[in-house]
Amino acid sequence: MNMKHHTTTLLLLCAVAVALPACKKKEGCTDQQALNYDADADKDCCCEYASSNDLVEIQGSITSNTTWTSNTKYLLKGFVYVENGVTLTIQAGAVIRGDKPTKGSLIIKRGGKIMAEGTMSQPIVFTSNQPVGQRDRGDWGGVIICGRAPHNQPSDPVVEGGPDASYGGNDAEDNSGVLRYVRIEFGGIAFQPNQEINGLTLGGVGRGTTIDHVQVSYSGDDSYEWFGGTVNAKNLIAFRGQDDDFDQDFGWQGMVQFALGLRDPNTADASGSNGFECDNDAAGNPTAPYSQGTWSNVTILGPQAVSNTYSDLHKRALHLRRNTRTRVYNSVFVGYPTGLLIDGGTTELNAANNDLQVRNVVLAGMTNDLAVASGSSWDASGWFNTPGWGNSTVANANDLGMNLPVTLTGPVLRPVDSSPLLSGAEFNGPLMDTFYQNVSFRGAFGSTDWTAGWANWDPQNTTY
Repeated sequence: MNMKHHTTTLLLLCAVAVALPACKKKEGCTDQQALNYDADADKDCCCEYASSNDLVEIQGSITSNTTWTSNTKYLLKGFVYVENGVTLTIQAGAVIRGDKPTKGSLIIKRGGKIMAEGTMSQPIVFTSNQPVGQRDRGDWGGVIICGRAPHNQPSDPVVEGGPDASYGGNDAEDNSGVLRYVRIEFGGIAFQPNQEINGLTLGGVGRGTTIDHVQVSYSGDDSYEWFGGTVNAKNLIAFRGQDDDFDQDFGWQGMVQFALGLRDPNTADASGSNGFECDNDAAGNPTAPYSQGTWSNVTILGPQAVSNTYSDLHKRALHLRRNTRTRVYNSVFVGYPTGLLIDGGTTELNAANNDLQVRNVVLAGMTNDLAVASGSSWDASGWFNTPGWGNSTVANANDLGMNLPVTLTGPVLRPVDSSPLLSGAEFNGPLMDTFYQNVSFRGAFGSTDWTAGWANWDPQNTTY
């Protein structure tokens, strides 16, 4: 771990009484042991801070196993790397802030691990370092995890956004650690065109990794983006992001169940913002492994589900393009100018060949339910409405009993008891995998609101 003025780290931390209380490193302890102080594990060898307002600056590379504790605040300055063979453990309730001038970011390199296991009552929070009321999208970089799982590129890519970190390999079971009950707020920034850091970026991450109960809020780019890999996830929230909610590229073949996208009607990206944006790669090459993320129980609430007035940069609930083979089941998409765009001849062929699948999906309250690329004569409506597939379109989204329009600072996410969404789900074919919980409802919510107790709908005004 590199701290500000590394060679005098402990002297500075212990001497600057204005910022930090006095601390003491016990005789015989190393500097690294002191910096890695864990209230439970290192009581006899530590530099202990008594105040919950402590702020420790982190920069450079973390080169030995390190624990960040819940009684210390951390500030990421610039690109902070967890190196190969190193595990970063973050205690439940810890708060990690990103520095705005240096666009602080946390990058887990191939072979590194992050063990960020929050709880419902004590989620781990990555957030802006700006004061209450002055936070904004792009205040810092974001969280990037790189693994050794396959992708479809000719060589292992360097992750987008500028970090010195590559991803990819041949280990579909690769384990990059755990993100559980984690919030990532006000990150996401485009350093240059097509070189963006998202709220959470997953490059070649393997299915040995656990991602469960994660909320990305106010991202300045995509909330989530997968670049290849096989990692699975459950209980994801994309809240008020700038660009796409869930972006999938380079042959990602993971599974997701229970995902929510909730848009800010006044905020969208110049490139056009979508709920799903799915590519095999940027050129749509016929290269395996194909992008075939498999989704069940998704609720996407677009701008029209929130307000009658919204930015015209909002585009589609699902933009499936460039040879993708995405599969979506048991889900509901509400309130976009376009519901589903099957874009391009290769993607149309994948749909016709049953490689791309949409089943038991509802498109509701769209200006246009279905679309194809300009000049195409492919019958998207006939395909979507194939008998036995359980798909439907609903002109008036209020007929679904979804408590619309949505209140962004306190959304009511469970459908009413009479909602037709509480039945109609099926778990056949790919959904017979033991990863999936067999539920009766379509969309992300049945009788339980799994966001309760840990999600935050007003991080702008939260004091950390």
